Amino acid sequence: MSTAFAHRNLPRLLLQARESLMVRTRPSLREHGLSDQQWRVLRVLGEHGTVETGRVAREAYILGPSLTGVLARMERDGLVRRERDPADQRRTVVEATAKGLKMVERLSRSVEGHYQWLEKSLGRQKLAQLYELLDELIALEQS
Repeated sequence: MSTAFAHRNLPRLLLQARESLMVRTRPSLREHGLSDQQWRVLRVLGEHGTVETGRVAREAYILGPSLTGVLARMERDGLVRRERDPADQRRTVVEATAKGLKMVERLSRSVEGHYQWLEKSLGRQKLAQLYELLDELIALEQS
């Protein structure tokens, strides 16, 4: 017996879309020795500077225990630096090192090139509409 669903499997489609996008980005990440998770961390740090680790976990969509391992490897490789928050010693903040920021700068060119290709392929209006719909979906599910 099979269950008849009225709607397509949106979570699966979103995962497929993510994988489709990452096919073009992953080779550049691998050339620089980065995993998808490490790139998400560096992108957050490149956008926001010094960030509390809980915020990094939320914005990079990495569970806390996994983030601990990711940051340890990145620290070992000289990409990030962690320290206690001077304002609250119970919290830890992380920032990209000069090496990490240089990597963000280099990779951002290829990532932005991919987004330009995507905009050209879909059209500026459709891409803007996609962003808007995703933002609305996220807001809807958070309320």
